[in-house]
Amino acid sequence: MVTFGRAAALAATVLVTALLTGVSPVAAQPVPTLDAQLDAAVAARMAQMGIPGAIVSLSIPGELDYVRAVGVGDSSTRIPVSIDDHTRIGSITKTFTGTAVLQLVDQGRIRLSDPISQYVDGVPAGDQITLDMLGRMRSGLPNYTESDEFGTRVYQESPLGPDAFALTPRQIVDEAFTLPTDFPPDAQWEYSNTNTVLLGMVVEKVTGMPFAEYLQQNVFGPLGLTRTSYPANGLLPGPYLHGYTKAPDGNVYDTTLWNPSWADAAGEIVSNLADLRRWAPAVATGALLRPETHARRLADGSEVVPGAAYAFALFNAHGWIGHNGDIPGYATVAVYLPERNATLVVIANSDIPEPHSAGQLATDITAIATPDHVYQLGPQPPLLVDDDGS
Repeated sequence: MVTFGRAAALAATVLVTALLTGVSPVAAQPVPTLDAQLDAAVAARMAQMGIPGAIVSLSIPGELDYVRAVGVGDSSTRIPVSIDDHTRIGSITKTFTGTAVLQLVDQGRIRLSDPISQYVDGVPAGDQITLDMLGRMRSGLPNYTESDEFGTRVYQESPLGPDAFALTPRQIVDEAFTLPTDFPPDAQWEYSNTNTVLLGMVVEKVTGMPFAEYLQQNVFGPLGLTRTSYPANGLLPGPYLHGYTKAPDGNVYDTTLWNPSWADAAGEIVSNLADLRRWAPAVATGALLRPETHARRLADGSEVVPGAAYAFALFNAHGWIGHNGDIPGYATVAVYLPERNATLVVIANSDIPEPHSAGQLATDITAIATPDHVYQLGPQPPLLVDDDGS
């Protein structure tokens, strides 16, 4: 990309040459501003992937504070998206759960080398699986959300109402333990929501507090995350985005009031842009942890794809530290780039497009604004084409 300074110098050279030769200069094409480039990229990707609404924010102090609410928050009423809208953040919840566990490590109440069997009964190979393996997705425990039977229940029972399909953490892990293990403990990396549900159970066991209460007192409260909550059912605080998902039968559902209890400590939290803009740098820099604990958290990540690794309950994707989230109807990204002190948050109210809708928007945005650090997890996004096919 040509910088403004270089573009100005080039234009001046053309003008001087034209004056000397008597040739009229061709009118210089204006260089699109960074905001304009981002606007165009967001609009194109949303149109291509059929995303109803999105909230995007990229903040680089002293350089850029890009914030946009685009599209509709409700496909039926066509109400526009608002930057204040609440959303379900899915697996970004894992960064909160991981932080809660590491706080207990800092307090000397648990050790990452402790076996999960010390806190939760009935875990296959529980005496060999440590808390550290759970946080780093190296336990070998099966992912309960990958069960076809479980997925069928989500889509059949969740539409019945905000209190439907309510599960306890114990019920969730018992469901997982009916499935075969994936590999021996610490043999490799494999993403499993079961791991993080177990970590939430550890927090409850050690503190004697409901997980929601612990988060409010020790994470949300201290950071001033006043619009972040761990809900008791499917009701959302207003204003909120409606979420849209496609069931295995091909039908599209409005998931707005679906009870997220089945996601538990792996994906239940509700938040909004303002709070995620605060949380992303806080978790990436260890604001609630001792420096040595945070350093350990970031170390020894397992490579997920080239350039991206998973550490303790967070990703490092080409320098961007944080997590993405995906829960029926919603897709999110909240990450921080220490090298530029940059915070990126992307929220989309549909998980129908594949691959990950918010993730593709994040890739497009960083390809323009931070080309040396392009956020990417998984496959390359499909090419964007103009109407004429160029």
